Amino acid sequence: MQAARSGVAAPQGGSGRRIEFQGGGAFYAELKERVKALLEEPGRSRRAQLRMYAKTAIMVVWTMASWALLVLVADTWWQAGLLAVSLGLALAGVGFNITHDANHGSYSPHRRLNRAMCWSMDAIGASSYVWRTKHNTAHHTFTNISGADSDIDSMPFARFAPDQPRRTFHRFQHIYMWLLYGLFAIKWHTVGDFGYLREGKIGEIPLRWPRGRELMGFWLGKAAFVTWALVIPLVLHPVWEVAVVFAIASFVLAFTLAVTFQLAHCLEEAEFSSIEEMAAAGESEWARHQIETTVDFAPRNRVLAWYLGGLNFQVEHHLFSRVCHVHYPAMAVVVQDVCERHGIAHQSHPGLWPALASHARWLRLARLGRLGPHAAQPAT
Repeated sequence: MQAARSGVAAPQGGSGRRIEFQGGGAFYAELKERVKALLEEPGRSRRAQLRMYAKTAIMVVWTMASWALLVLVADTWWQAGLLAVSLGLALAGVGFNITHDANHGSYSPHRRLNRAMCWSMDAIGASSYVWRTKHNTAHHTFTNISGADSDIDSMPFARFAPDQPRRTFHRFQHIYMWLLYGLFAIKWHTVGDFGYLREGKIGEIPLRWPRGRELMGFWLGKAAFVTWALVIPLVLHPVWEVAVVFAIASFVLAFTLAVTFQLAHCLEEAEFSSIEEMAAAGESEWARHQIETTVDFAPRNRVLAWYLGGLNFQVEHHLFSRVCHVHYPAMAVVVQDVCERHGIAHQSHPGLWPALASHARWLRLARLGRLGPHAAQPAT
C-alpha cells in the first residue's frame, strides 16, 4: 500500500485523537518519480514477469515433489525427516514469492491471475482474506505502532515494543522466542483466523466475516489444507508418524517466515511508537515513518533475495508494496540515493547474521526484556 489511503480507520489514542499520515512532501514525490522512471525502462516489466512465472514454477514443483516423496516414497526416518524440512522450506518459499506478492496485488499486472494466486495462502493453511487486513492494512499502514500494528503484538508471550507491558518471564524471551517462532503456524492452522473473525477486529482495524466468493474461498481453503496435510497422509501412515512429520514441516515453515519478518522491524535500529504518541505528534509523513521503522538486510546476497521473495529489501517493499519484488534490488539503489539527498537514514544490515544478532539483542536488552517504560531500571 502506498501513502495515500482512503477508507482506513485510523486508530485513536486515549484522548480520542487519531493517527494521521500525509503522503506528500518533496522526499516522497522525488522517490516516486525516480522509481517510476526505473520501472518504465524498456523491457524491465516483461523480464520481471517472466522471472516471476519461472520462480512460481520452481516453488510449486519443489512443494509438490517434497510432499509426494514424503507421503508416497519415504520409508525411513531420515528420509521422512529431510523431506519434512524440504516441505517446510518449500511452503515458506511459496509464501514469500507467490502468496505475499499476490495478496499485495503485485504478483502480476493481470488482475485475474493475481487474484488466483492469492488463494495459495489458503491452500497452505491461512486465510488470505484475514491476512490482507492484518498485514496490508494494519501492519503496512501503522508499522511498529503499538496497539495498531498487530504484527508486533505477541503478548503475553513476547514484548517486542517498549510501550507494551512487561511480564516477569520476558527477561528470558531472547531464549524461548526462537522456539515459539516455530509454533505460530499451529495457530494459523487452528484458532488464528477464527479468533480474529470472532473478535471482529485486528488491533483497531474492523474485520467482518467474509461473504460470497471470499467466504467460499475461506472454507474451501481450510478443507484443501486439511485434505493434503492430514487426511491423505493418515490414509497411508500411522497417526504418530503423520503427527511428527506435520510438526517438523510446520515448525520449519513458521520459523522461516517469522524470523524473516522480524528482521525487518524488531531490531535495535528500528523506531517504535504508540497510538497515543503518534496521535499527540499530529500529522506525520507516511514515507518517512516507513523508513524509520524498517531495516533491510543482506542486500548483496542474491541467493537469499531470490528465496525470500525480496523480503530482505523491506524498506523498498513498505514504500512500494504494489510493485513486484523482482524489482527491489534495483529500487534499493534509487531509494538509498534519494534518502541521502534528503538527509534521511536508510538502514540496512550488510548480511543475515548481523540482522539476527540485532534482533537477539533487541529481545534481550533494548528496552524489552530489561528496560522500558513499564520495567524497573536494573541495579547498577
